[in-house]
Amino acid sequence: MRRTAPWRRPTCGPAWPSSGREHHLAVFSIGNRDVVQARTCDIFSNMSTPIFTSSSSAGTAVAAPASAAIAVVIPYFQRQEGVLQKALASIAGQQLYPAEVIVVDDSSPVPARGEVEAVQRRWPHLNIRVIEQPNGGPAAARNKGLDSVSPRCDYVAFLDSDDEWHATHLLHANAALAPGNDFYFSDFFRLGQSATVFEQSTVFRKDAHAVLPGRYPVAQYRGDMTEQILGANVIGTSTVVYRFRKFADLRFREEFVYAGEDFLFWLTLSTLTKNYVFGTTPEVTYGRGVNIYAGSGWGTEKSMDRLHYETKLELALPRLFKLNAEQQGRNRAKLRFLRQTMLKDIVHRLAHRKTINGSLLRRHLAMDPVLPLSVPSVAWQIVAGRLRPQAAPRKE
Repeated sequence: MRRTAPWRRPTCGPAWPSSGREHHLAVFSIGNRDVVQARTCDIFSNMSTPIFTSSSSAGTAVAAPASAAIAVVIPYFQRQEGVLQKALASIAGQQLYPAEVIVVDDSSPVPARGEVEAVQRRWPHLNIRVIEQPNGGPAAARNKGLDSVSPRCDYVAFLDSDDEWHATHLLHANAALAPGNDFYFSDFFRLGQSATVFEQSTVFRKDAHAVLPGRYPVAQYRGDMTEQILGANVIGTSTVVYRFRKFADLRFREEFVYAGEDFLFWLTLSTLTKNYVFGTTPEVTYGRGVNIYAGSGWGTEKSMDRLHYETKLELALPRLFKLNAEQQGRNRAKLRFLRQTMLKDIVHRLAHRKTINGSLLRRHLAMDPVLPLSVPSVAWQIVAGRLRPQAAPRKE
């Protein structure tokens, strides 16, 4: 083992954290030398341009300019081994390497440390930090990651632990943000889908936006991004890379523990910048990990939880953002649909002797006390024999 200089306290990262534990497992292949790091980011404080040599099948990584150092934030909570390893392998296969990868272990049943060690044995050049914290949900985990980003990193990329990047994702994001843009997203594949999200949308049209000059498939977004998100959101969390230093104080709302926190983050950013760019080709494939929406269809075990958090989100929108008349109308329609669906879900459980989460129901009634007003319309639908799953009124 060799160090380029005697060990010293890092200047590009925080001192030992006041809460949580960090495991620093950074081994870089730089030129022809192996440098083993005792602390994350020491190497970067002495380098103007980090250059990495990839040992993956994707080929040699492209050196990133010092002004475009990227930190990757991964909130982690999984019950199956190997899920995080696949996500990290997709980072190792990037044609442009990030400066650091921050994995926030949110008290996961399968610890992150073992997953990371397995990846580091195969790709020792990845700079990965693992931070452990008490379970707080994805918003709290992402916020911990954002709090831990090294000062030299200008951009932050999000990757959920069950998703995988395509090899050009960070390369395209860097090229799109470099002219001064603030927010990048791309097309992606949902789990089990052969058509991409952009292809499935009837509202978002990628050919309606100006392609940026250069050789990469990236375009400048034209239009009202707030309306795009509210009316037909096509932003997937694992496709996002944004100019972190410009919005360093922005955080996810932790009261939205299991759903809606990312949606509100994008909405807030849309009120702060108009400089959006996107990748016109799919750059991410979504997986099936621990997810409140996976297997949460109407009448299923998770459906009440999903309906509760979707209602919480819709109730918050007019309080947090100034909605126009059309947006207010869509919000009211969605709330009517959610209330009726929640009541139908409860009736279904009673009729089929399924469990009802009493604690959740009490919290839901406290949050949305007008829910009982929808009983007459639901009762009529039941009498009419129309108690069946319905599609939410949404535009895509």
